[in-house]
Amino acid sequence: MEQPKHYSPSFSNFLYFGTALFMSFFILGCNTNKKDSEPTLKQNQVMDSTALLSKAKAIHDRVITLDTHIDINVRNFTDSINYTQRLDNQVNLPKMNEGGLDVAWFIVYTGQGELTSEGYQKAYENAMSKFEAIHRLTKEYAPEQIGLALTSDDVRQLVKEGKKVAMIGVENGYPIGTDLHNVKKFYDLGARYMSLAHNGHSQLADSNTGENDGVWLHNGLSELGKQVIAEMNKYGMMIDLSHPSVEANKQMIALSKAPVIASHSSARALSNHSRNLDDDVLARIKENGGVVQAVAFKSYVDTNKHKVRSDFEANIMQQLMDSIGLKKLDRVALRELDEPTRTAYNKKYQSLKRVLEKKLEAIDNVPEAVNVVDFVNHIDYLVDKIGIDHVGISSDFDGGGGIEGWADASETFHVTLELVKRGYTEEQIAKLWSGNLLRVLDEVQEVAKQIQAQS
Repeated sequence: MEQPKHYSPSFSNFLYFGTALFMSFFILGCNTNKKDSEPTLKQNQVMDSTALLSKAKAIHDRVITLDTHIDINVRNFTDSINYTQRLDNQVNLPKMNEGGLDVAWFIVYTGQGELTSEGYQKAYENAMSKFEAIHRLTKEYAPEQIGLALTSDDVRQLVKEGKKVAMIGVENGYPIGTDLHNVKKFYDLGARYMSLAHNGHSQLADSNTGENDGVWLHNGLSELGKQVIAEMNKYGMMIDLSHPSVEANKQMIALSKAPVIASHSSARALSNHSRNLDDDVLARIKENGGVVQAVAFKSYVDTNKHKVRSDFEANIMQQLMDSIGLKKLDRVALRELDEPTRTAYNKKYQSLKRVLEKKLEAIDNVPEAVNVVDFVNHIDYLVDKIGIDHVGISSDFDGGGGIEGWADASETFHVTLELVKRGYTEEQIAKLWSGNLLRVLDEVQEVAKQIQAQS
């Protein structure tokens, strides 16, 4: 028998919708001129809001919620510090339980480095450390709470058992180097999707970052990249279009014998960012039978709105840093610090961020932040453009993702609530949250069986 979803709304969940309900009740309490037997418009609105909330909670509890892109830090996968604890990061088991997030695709991410044997070896070692970390979580630290899924059937079985689900995606095929056997090796370790590039051209494909300088390495895919596509089809690994260039994506769709995915990309028509997909690529994904996982990444959801808010916050943050003599360091400078110094810096910076949040609460006319409404606008657009069967949901948590209302896994319910507000049915919400992605996984694995049978 399927176990009920362990869903305990956090304080922020209640805060998100509770204020409006409280004010409605307050207004009703002050209205003493109406007879008890004559409901006011406000009373009807409160009842409607309560019914809407109840409906959304019930749907959220029944559907399998799946987020296709969550980055990890191996330092959070140790005996003393791991996802059984409510850490400061955006996704861990307590926060998944609070927000009712069932399935987390943990990402084996490797930043782009030199296209040399030394670079490939370093990238491979980085990837292996992340595979190992995910396996430790599911096999050693919390096997009673979370299991590793390799198929859609695994997902459904683990959910029935009342467990959370881990799945694995590879962001950037750089770590496979020039050895095609690594595709099968990564598959055997649990990888069920992979992108061929990240920020910077890999040995396999051009990156979307080429749009910034007009410099391309392969004009799409390299010959090795084309061979990797064939290997991924052969073993049942989904091809991820997030991050590679437009031309590379078109070539991957044309070459693939199975449906493809975009694990964390939104609509370029709504926000003109190179990480978003234009209407032409969207149409090709629909024809291919694939799925686009809209991503809750502020600058991708609304580039202009994010910049206004970001600039406002940056100005205040700079004042706070100046007040304690802390210099702003970029990622490159941070990596050059020794571990104790970097840890101390991050601790001070995070402390200032908490001060910043308090200050923003006290300031009038703060520019509006990118929020759940803006995010679901992308889902609406994608559904209208390519159909309900080709759209899904992702966060890019712990990799820069997060918006107001869905700032971490504990607030996952807010996305369902917004979908219900807009009239999506339970069947449609189930497709968006997991059904479409799992359908593609099934089809990709079926194609792999057919290819292997013909070999």
